[in-house]
Amino acid sequence: MRDTLRTMLVWCPDWPVIAADLIDGVPADRPVAVLHANRVVASSAAARAEGVRRGLRKREAQARCPQLIAVDYDPVRDVRAFEPVLAAVEEVAASVAVLRAGVCAFAARGPARYHGGEEAAAERIIEQVAQECRVEAQIGVADGTFAALLAARMGRVVPPGRTPEFLAGMPVGTLDRPQLAGLLRRLGITTLGAFAALPPSDVLARFGLDAALAQHLAAGRDDRPLAVRQAPPDLEVDERFDEPVNRVDTAAFAARALAERLHERLAGYGMACTRLAIAAVTADGRELHRVWRHDGILTAGGIADRTRWQLEGWITRRQLGPGPSRHATTHDRPDQGIVALRLIPDGLVRQVGLQAGLWGDPGVERDRAHRALHRVQGILGPEAVVTAVLGGGRDPREQATLVPWGDERIAARPAGPWPGRLPPPSPAVVLDQPQPARLLDAYGQLVGVSARLELTAEPDRLVLERGAVEVVGWAGPWPVDEQWWDSRRAVRAVRLQVLLADGRALLLTLSAAEWTITLHFD
Repeated sequence: MRDTLRTMLVWCPDWPVIAADLIDGVPADRPVAVLHANRVVASSAAARAEGVRRGLRKREAQARCPQLIAVDYDPVRDVRAFEPVLAAVEEVAASVAVLRAGVCAFAARGPARYHGGEEAAAERIIEQVAQECRVEAQIGVADGTFAALLAARMGRVVPPGRTPEFLAGMPVGTLDRPQLAGLLRRLGITTLGAFAALPPSDVLARFGLDAALAQHLAAGRDDRPLAVRQAPPDLEVDERFDEPVNRVDTAAFAARALAERLHERLAGYGMACTRLAIAAVTADGRELHRVWRHDGILTAGGIADRTRWQLEGWITRRQLGPGPSRHATTHDRPDQGIVALRLIPDGLVRQVGLQAGLWGDPGVERDRAHRALHRVQGILGPEAVVTAVLGGGRDPREQATLVPWGDERIAARPAGPWPGRLPPPSPAVVLDQPQPARLLDAYGQLVGVSARLELTAEPDRLVLERGAVEVVGWAGPWPVDEQWWDSRRAVRAVRLQVLLADGRALLLTLSAAEWTITLHFD
């Protein structure tokens, strides 16, 4: 087993807030909250002083702090803002590894030797970051990355060999494994030291491999090597046109040529990109910018297609609709044409060779299918091929989002706890248009729902277009009252699952005193 690496870690507190200040000019000294999926993921010190904490919903955070400035979470913005910090750290330390935006680590041995000790090296790096970037940073030093991160949050240098002692009193929640931490607490194991003291074989047998790895960290035996970051070269490509481009065919030709140049430059460094920023300048001096995110590695054809689609959108549409980038605001069509175009690769990854499979090259059929789908998109446009992405929501009709093939698979409604969501099993058929029906009791009266959200009578039969079918079982009702504050988007209904005598299982929805069939269960 390798010895645990003595690690020095740089942590920039509240980095999403700082990044919004550096890139968008949002004042970090004001009450600021960064939101993702309508919940707070980061907040400024001023906001925390007003009671704003991570995990709060937007409305609750604004209720605690009415002057709160809400900022959307943007991981691309966070990474862009962190690049100058990395450059400043790399002037003092070599072989820097990025853990995430706002956190980087490196071996402590080199800087400590050069600057006369770990504490002196830490002070030097803090000064370097403050001078070069005007960003506050904290540094922790310990045996291993996990302990160094905890030490950085306290601004501590843990002496060599004392990391297990430093970790022993930490709560199990610091492992960042909520499910495991909750289970350990229920068993009376509340600290990392108590978790580390358990027999490793029993932990592996009872909790699984991930828990065994977590116990390894809790014991201070973090021997994972750092993934060293290499400063990316200047990979942008650009082109200026003698005549303004205002025709789609000319834009397509320019997109293809520039995309091939970018792909060749990336390949020369053994790299590929998963996101692509497209910037253009119009003849009247306006700057247009859009970021295309991609689920996987962008090929030369993928880069060319997305560039062409974006140019077509800028040239042919009267207005630019909202897009995935914060720069994609509404503008008039560039009637005077585009005079400059630049492609900026982002989300860079190393191209590594794939190990051959047991029966041949891996993913051959998959790659062939991907190429075919990309060709269809290249001919018919990005919306011609879509794939379903499951997300959250109370209604199964809202849980699937159709995403263009190859784009980042992000659901319209994030997964998470949705009180009032239908219980399993999932429906087999979701109807585009609900079918009208009448739910009757044994006396032929329409079954309704009382003010206490109870059925007015037991369902006896369901009347459809082709006749009545006996109801042999039912479950519910489940009320839904969503977005009541918006009269145009408000949903107020009651749902009921019924099992019919012919074997069909349906979901009925009562809205405006009328029953409809919305789902079929298998």
